[in-house]
Amino acid sequence: MSPAATSTVSPRNEAFFIAKVAEEAERWDDAIASMKTVVSASRAHLSAEERNLVSVAYKNKTGTLRNSWRILDTLERRETAARPGTRGAALIRQARTRVERDLARACQDVLALISVQLLPAASPGEERVFYHKMQGDYYRYLYEIAAARERERYAQLSLEAYKTAYKHALGTLEAWHPTRLGLALNFAVYFRDVCASPVRACHLAKHAFDEALAALVRLPDDASRDSVMILQLLRDDLILWSSEISQADASGNGEAAA
Repeated sequence: MSPAATSTVSPRNEAFFIAKVAEEAERWDDAIASMKTVVSASRAHLSAEERNLVSVAYKNKTGTLRNSWRILDTLERRETAARPGTRGAALIRQARTRVERDLARACQDVLALISVQLLPAASPGEERVFYHKMQGDYYRYLYEIAAARERERYAQLSLEAYKTAYKHALGTLEAWHPTRLGLALNFAVYFRDVCASPVRACHLAKHAFDEALAALVRLPDDASRDSVMILQLLRDDLILWSSEISQADASGNGEAAA
């Protein structure tokens, strides 16, 4: 990657170049800071490549924190069960709380960026679906770590964002479109993880999968790779969730799963 001559590079292009360098170096905070400059310089009218880099930067930042939180949560539960009342569990809880705070701050940061700047400037179609999907994702991440008194609120906010995105996607995007398929995948995960309903997750995922397959004859070459990858993920999740439903039915808990 080589920048153009400094005298001909606009502040927006320079910030985007720095963000791409930060992406290659996996410096996600730096990438986010530079992309905020791009958002301001463009008045929040981002290209598809710029939108994707915003998404990638926040996804990687929060992904690392979510993984750390899960590990610490598991360790805390294990320590509490094995040695209740000992200092070890309290120390792990402190570490988990610090990660929780960092993750919540990162989620609130991207949600503010979307609601205050990106969505108000978004064009109908893919762009609007893209940002509402991101809202659904990050409210879902907040749900995962929230205290019991806040979980219902984040679950509802996530559901509203996904429903808005899906309704808009059905009216504006082809069934094979990667953004529509990615939304269907994450919305199905919401039903599985937040609602504990593999039945509803399977219903949504199968509908999206079948519609996309029926429309594959119209799939352009530049979308095929991403679309096929997401279809494979949908298929894998359908297999997993169908197995969960069968196991629940066999144990007599089918209604609970639904």
